[in-house]
Amino acid sequence: MLTLRKNVLPAVLAVLLLSATACTSESAAGSPPGGAADRFVEPNVDAPRLEPAAGVGARAVLDAFESRDLVGHLEALQKIADDNDGNRASGTSGYEESGRYVEEQLRAAGYTPVRQTFKFRGGGKNRKDVESFNIIAETGGNAENTVVVGGHLDSVEDGPGINDNGSGVAAVLETAKWMKESGTTPANRLVFAFWGAEENDLDGSQHYVDELSKAEKNQIAAYLNVDMAASPNGLRSYHDGDGSDFGDAGPSGSDRIEDVFARYFKEVSLPAESTVFDGGSDYEPFLRAGIPVGGLFSGDVEKKSKAQVQSFGGTAGKVMDSCYHEACDTIKNTNADLLKEMAAALAYATASYAAARG
Repeated sequence: MLTLRKNVLPAVLAVLLLSATACTSESAAGSPPGGAADRFVEPNVDAPRLEPAAGVGARAVLDAFESRDLVGHLEALQKIADDNDGNRASGTSGYEESGRYVEEQLRAAGYTPVRQTFKFRGGGKNRKDVESFNIIAETGGNAENTVVVGGHLDSVEDGPGINDNGSGVAAVLETAKWMKESGTTPANRLVFAFWGAEENDLDGSQHYVDELSKAEKNQIAAYLNVDMAASPNGLRSYHDGDGSDFGDAGPSGSDRIEDVFARYFKEVSLPAESTVFDGGSDYEPFLRAGIPVGGLFSGDVEKKSKAQVQSFGGTAGKVMDSCYHEACDTIKNTNADLLKEMAAALAYATASYAAARG
């Protein structure tokens, strides 16, 4: 069965990338006043208006991810933290080894990863500048319809960060590898990003956005973020792109990202809910630049309600991740089944945008 999936799914994906088309629709209204819209610090960029392809089979993607070794990435990052003072924080040997691991995985899959270096203000008494890096890997495809898919690679200094955000790293890595296995070039360019210094004011993703010219920002059709995808008492949530639930919409086009995640969860019959753009992850620099944003989140310090237990299981009145930013955020602090479901959601959205037409 595993051999069948390994051989057949790339062919299915190849057909999708070569032939999927999407219907055009009228542009959605821009973000309403208030909330996230007030955080735009420059005029809304002229982002491509893509309609994500509807021909991607959500169930086939989820089935494919049942056999992918997501936990293997968590184990590797856990070992790196164990060998480096218990953490993988930016500017440390643990982060450097985490970066090398990601680069090795990407090269083995056929990518050419590039480090984008930057400096950030470190913690402690001296508050000196510390050098770190993002890791960027691109596909071919139409650069005028670029889709960026990312998650932060670093942990806090107090722990190994296996849920926050080793789980996101695993999801982005396996999505990148799965896309490469199709053997075809996506219609639209994909940029897979692993951000440094997220735990230091989102400095890595902010540096990436700051380095983009206005023309390059105009090429980005979507930024898909994943931050914490395996919370032990977690849930399945995607960002409220249209602001219908929290009154806090993302830039124009974010509604379509929300729709594609909602479509995935509906098609695979998995309950999911929306979550607010609270500014606490790497979508924020893109949002502030007016780029369409969305992504996945499985919960941190918020207590799970009785209603959420009815949908997602778990324990009511208990926080979704009791080890958030703690030394106990180890591989034992993760939900492997939830990780597979969330990683498949990311892959589904990525494939839908890879094959999208304007």
